[in-house]
Amino acid sequence: MTTLPFPIAEEPDASAREQGRLLFAGETEFVKGVVAMSGLPPADRMEVCFAGRSNVGKSSLINALTGRKGLARASNTPGRTQEINYFTAGENHYLVDLPGYGYANAPLPVVEKWQRLLKQYLSGRQTLRRAFVLIDCRHGIKKVDEEILSLLDSAAVTFQCVLTKSDKVKAKDRDTVLAQTRTALSKHPAAFPEIVLTSSEKGDGIETLRAIIATLV
Repeated sequence: MTTLPFPIAEEPDASAREQGRLLFAGETEFVKGVVAMSGLPPADRMEVCFAGRSNVGKSSLINALTGRKGLARASNTPGRTQEINYFTAGENHYLVDLPGYGYANAPLPVVEKWQRLLKQYLSGRQTLRRAFVLIDCRHGIKKVDEEILSLLDSAAVTFQCVLTKSDKVKAKDRDTVLAQTRTALSKHPAAFPEIVLTSSEKGDGIETLRAIIATLV
């Protein structure tokens, strides 16, 4: 049997599942929104960040992970929020919500400022252990996603692809998207060699993602 590149992450074993449960069973609180590197909280705990184009389901995924429906709020105007939002997870982790990208409606100076901040954050945050790049399972990786994947390559930040809204796609269409996603990821040296398939609505993949975050070293 030929092993597919970038397989779907398997469900965690009992130990990893329990670590994930314990991490997200604790307090999860909003810390602050950051608009400049000088505003970042102290680098005193491990952090993971979540990136994805607007409307990919990032807020829903963070809320599903933490079990708190209103923790991460989706803006009514896509592309409006231009802050890096920090949340605590337990006593030793930060969850970092990066603004959605891919909307041309934002003024060019705003986009340029955000891109500069993003590059500075990704290349200069020593406690960042992994970036989770969210991709809509209905659409696969688009050109606008390639930009941030290349940025993560150049910053030498390991990133893992998380396919969202998997419940909205028929099996045969999902296979097509998975094939396209695997081909795209194979071009990026910083890509972690597993894909996480999720549905925030159904809860699919949430325990797996919790376990991955909880067991990062």
